[in-house]
Order: sequence, then C-alpha cells, then structure tokens
Amino acid sequence: MPPTYSDEGSKHLPDPNATTMDDASFIQSLVEGYGTSSNHTTVYGYCSNEAEGETNLILQCITEVMEQKQLEGDRNVNRWLMLFSGGLIFFMQTGFAMLCAGCVRKKNVQNTMLKNLLDACGAALGFFLLGYAFAFGGQDDRDDVTFIGTSNFLNTGKVDMSFWLFQFAFSATAVTIVAGTLAERCQMVAYLCYSIFLTGFVYPVAAHTIWSRNGFLSSTAVDPFQGVGAIDFAGSGVVHVTGGTTALVATYILGARKGRFYDNRGRQLETPKSFPGHSVALQLLGTFVLWFGCKFVQWLKKIESVSNHVNY
Repeated sequence: MPPTYSDEGSKHLPDPNATTMDDASFIQSLVEGYGTSSNHTTVYGYCSNEAEGETNLILQCITEVMEQKQLEGDRNVNRWLMLFSGGLIFFMQTGFAMLCAGCVRKKNVQNTMLKNLLDACGAALGFFLLGYAFAFGGQDDRDDVTFIGTSNFLNTGKVDMSFWLFQFAFSATAVTIVAGTLAERCQMVAYLCYSIFLTGFVYPVAAHTIWSRNGFLSSTAVDPFQGVGAIDFAGSGVVHVTGGTTALVATYILGARKGRFYDNRGRQLETPKSFPGHSVALQLLGTFVLWFGCKFVQWLKKIESVSNHVNY
C-alpha cells in the first residue's frame, strides 16, 4: 500500500486508503498533485513511456526529473544573485569616482572623473578580449593545474554571463583602486593602456591562481594545495592586493605630484606644499558608497563560492 500523506500540502492528492488504487495510479496522482502547475502531468506521461509501465522505474524517473527541476531552480537563483551582486560591486565605481573627485584640487576634477570612466571602459575591453579566458577559461573542461586559462576568448564557448558580469565587476574594482594613487599625475592614454593590461592579464593571473578550479592555490581544485588551498575573503587577495601592488609600483614610477615637494626649478621645499581636496562632501559620500558596496561584497562573494560548486 502506498504511503499516506496527511500534511496540508498534499490536500490535492486522493487518499489512497479511501479507495483501492494500484501503484501506477497513486504515482500519477502524486505527480499531478505536486504543486499547482499542470506541467507535472507531463512528467508522469514521459516517465510512464520511458519505463514502459514498470512502477519502480516510473518512480525513479519521476524522482530524477524532480531533482533536475530543483537543480535548475537553484541555478536560476544563483544566476540572479550573480547579476544582483555584480551590479552592487560595479556600483562601487560611483563611490570611487566621488571619493577621488573630492580628494583632488578643483582644476583636476574633470581629469579624475574621466579616468574613472576609463576604468570601466578599459576593464570591459580587456576582460572581454582576454581577461575572462585567462582567468576562468576551460575550468569546466579539465581538472589539471594550469597557469592561465586557454579557452573562452571573446566570450566564445560555454560562458555563463551572470558569472562573467560578477567577475568583470571585480576586475574593474581592482583597476579603480589604482585611480586614486595616480590622481593628478597620469596622462589619459597611459591610463587607458594600464587599465586594459591590468584586466587583460595581471588580474586574470591572480584570479585564476586562487578562484579558478585549475589554479594551483584554488580551494576548489581537485587536489588543493596542501589539501586546503588559499581561501580568499571577498577579494582581499585577488582584488585588493593586486590593485594595491600595482598602485605602489605606479607611484614609484610616477613620483610625487609636481610642486608638492620640489619647486619648478627642482629645488626641494623646506615645507611640502599642501594640496587639499576641494570637496569634503564628495569624500564623505564616496566613502559611504564604498562601505555599502564592501559589506555586500563580503556577503556576496560567499554566495559566489557556493555557486562554484553548482554545475553551470
């Protein structure tokens, strides 16, 4: 005798104890009563044809179909969360732009804002052409350890666009970290080239090493380094260390802003000249926007880590 269902969710099912019914009839009533969609009737019809009337096989088929539907629902939720989180992370570009604009002198606001725009444009170009492929290309097709990815260039092949957007937002954030360091002392062409190069190669190598399933420090690799791998917390290593190191190197190459420590003749000033920012309001608003984004990054990166274990 099939089991009875007494909970409220099974009120659409016939009581198997009320009348005599065979196993096949009960399975069909179970599928038809599952939820409110009439599509479940098709499940029974499909499984009945596949199993050729064998009750156990029908039940096994129905279970597999329902599990597949549940898995697909989980994937859709993960994709939505990826899109949502990618938008929040990209919104941090607004905070960086406001903070940088408020920290520079008024005459350089337009220059700084344009550099922040180039961050997003250069990052999109570099990450689309090469960056994603070097970072995550082919990670679903092979299990061995690689230095960089070798497929999915120009977003060809199997690429989940929600995951792509999420990782692009992170790459753009790494580029923007350097924007404040180069404020008031870098030409536009050089800055655009740096943005493309950082997101097209430098950042992808770091991301591949720790976040890709083929990275030698990845915690999701088949054989993690030392059995554990590297656990990166919300991009603290991949994003912030990469951007911070790049900013340090760029600062060393460019040197100090003109007129701050030396006069026009190259003589050192006894007291460094102060270059105060022109807007405290923009600095404060930009800081709050970044705080807002950073807190969500910490939470949403955990979601992305869980999503890596779901087969896209």
